[in-house]
Amino acid sequence: MQFQANINIKPLQPSITYHDKLLLIGSCFTEHIGNYFMDVKFRVLQNPNGILFDPISVCNSLTSYIQNKQYTADDLVYLNEAWHSWQHHSCFSGINKDEVIANINQWQQTAHHFLKEADWLIITLGSSFVYKLVDNSPIPLGRGAGGGTVANCHKAPAQTFQKHLSTIEETIVALDTVLYQLFQFNPDLKVLFTISPVRHLRDGVVDNNRSKARLIEAVHHLVNKFDKLHYFPAYELVVDVLRDYRFFDIDLAHPNYAATQFVLAHFAESCMNKDTQQLMDEIKKLVIARNHKPFNPTSNQHQQFLKAQLQKTKALQALHPYLDFSQELAFFGKK
Repeated sequence: MQFQANINIKPLQPSITYHDKLLLIGSCFTEHIGNYFMDVKFRVLQNPNGILFDPISVCNSLTSYIQNKQYTADDLVYLNEAWHSWQHHSCFSGINKDEVIANINQWQQTAHHFLKEADWLIITLGSSFVYKLVDNSPIPLGRGAGGGTVANCHKAPAQTFQKHLSTIEETIVALDTVLYQLFQFNPDLKVLFTISPVRHLRDGVVDNNRSKARLIEAVHHLVNKFDKLHYFPAYELVVDVLRDYRFFDIDLAHPNYAATQFVLAHFAESCMNKDTQQLMDEIKKLVIARNHKPFNPTSNQHQQFLKAQLQKTKALQALHPYLDFSQELAFFGKK
């Protein structure tokens, strides 16, 4: 008896390899993928603006990287005793205005240079809902508002915003425009879309499904239009293949560890070739060994363990000099 729906994931061509530079942007599920890549030594830059949920915010951020936009104090808003940017996640907020600006601009420059050389851009979209600042806002908006959409509401009063469910056409136009700019900026760039399996239950079950459906339709329209665009079904793996609340956290919205690992295993299988997967498995073993906490660090047994892992690390470094094993070499080489 079959208890799961079959899903046929077309292998990614060309596949992702360790020689590639990967920029990831989008919802919180982006960070699951990004952390997974970073743990096994891929060259990754993730969410230079922090977590972004809607396609308009993603497009605005990508445009700012292409232009290497530099923010000023006039782009910030003071709210709840801290300085914020409407275009950034609250992880960039702070009580010191100059430090906030410096941090934002440092990430802008990093993203600009990284995107110019990136091989892959992985975009994870979470919601079709956008929030637009209203003209009669109860708080000062700051120049950075621009009368447009915000990437994060920063707990501002609800009457500060107008909530809007983007149409499929609006999403297509926004993504199509930024894709044209991206391919002009970096002609070798390839783009992989995913839809986040995180359920936005605050919007209600019905509106969450409407929101996800619009994202899926818009993305597939573009993937069918450009050869350099691809789609990985993270959303479908959780919602249609696992299809069980046992695979969600207690909030019933976020996929749990088991579900995330299920998605990442399919990602590796379909998006990476066999050589890359094999190297990734070897690096995983080193990472696990580095995180091992010995009962007696001074024992001969543990010293032999460190020596053996150091030899394995040096062998991998010699075979793959483009990878950074400095942490492992320092850890396993300590006396």
